[in-house]
Amino acid sequence: MKKILIICGTRPEIIKLAPVYHQLKNENWAKVSWLHTGQHEEMSTSILACFNIVPDITLTRTGTTLAEFSLGCRAQLETVLDSQQWSLVIVQGDTESAFLGALTAFYHRIPIAHVEAGLRTYDLNRPFPEEGLRQMLSRITHFNFPPTEGAKNALLAEAIPAHLIHVTGNTVVDAQKWVIENYHIRAEILDQKQILVTMHRRENWGDEIEEACLAIAEFAQRHAGLSVLFPVHLNPIVKGPVYEILGNLANVSLIPPLDYLEMQQAIANSWLILTDSGGIQEEAPTFGVPVLVLRKETERPEAVEAGCAKIIGTSRQAILDNVELLWSDDYLYQSMQSKNNPFGDGHASNRIAGILEKKLV
Repeated sequence: MKKILIICGTRPEIIKLAPVYHQLKNENWAKVSWLHTGQHEEMSTSILACFNIVPDITLTRTGTTLAEFSLGCRAQLETVLDSQQWSLVIVQGDTESAFLGALTAFYHRIPIAHVEAGLRTYDLNRPFPEEGLRQMLSRITHFNFPPTEGAKNALLAEAIPAHLIHVTGNTVVDAQKWVIENYHIRAEILDQKQILVTMHRRENWGDEIEEACLAIAEFAQRHAGLSVLFPVHLNPIVKGPVYEILGNLANVSLIPPLDYLEMQQAIANSWLILTDSGGIQEEAPTFGVPVLVLRKETERPEAVEAGCAKIIGTSRQAILDNVELLWSDDYLYQSMQSKNNPFGDGHASNRIAGILEKKLV
């Protein structure tokens, strides 16, 4: 039996690694353990329960800053990796937990598998620090699992050996299909067309959030037959301007952050999504919902290339123009309703397990 350790700490990591965990649990050649770093301590409890996962190892979060968390996490990971002869460490994405888990495995000469490898903007400030972390991760990874051909090509361009790269599709689609089946997520009939809005990225703090909110306020006031659902990030830097500008509009609902199942239902119910989230860019096509990306770039160009997403930035006029265009042009709107998710077919976890069995056993 090969001893495999999955290391993760944030909500997106849990969502994207849960299907891999369950797939490996069903394999007769693997003994898989789940380690939670505590990075998103409060937000992780419900999402772990949603996917029926009880961590085998839970670290104690230390400090309040990223530096303090990193130091404490790194020391505890050393103890865990010293405790057994691990055959493989699996990490996902571009978080501090992923980077620390992979770095500790590298120092212990344990092979690393990186789920969702190869995403790039090539701007170290956007997103920060994620772009730097994922680029560094690729230098020490033994099994790179890019979700798409575009991500694979990014790795090849950085001289990552081709035999270390395996295109699998994105496990986020596996997770969606699992919850759709197990929790019966379906689009509900609403009285109004719903626009779902999410904004949280550091690079949008300040003027960008204010510009976006002013645009939302304007089109909400123009269209009484439109409702806006805005789960607001708890950070005061985000929450402050959102409530100041949008707090008194009758057809704008400002609510606390949604859990995973609630967010999937909100996506399914939406007519349109405005977001700076990477994950929602991947999830919306499953439900055929067009996305306007409130960023200047995306490391997920596949949705744009497929025509189901458009990068528009955060300027007030750009948001207004694009929403009004979709509101008035049914043909254009229908052309952005995806028939298939460009990020995967729901079988990525099966492919990952098959590749690991072939290489490790």
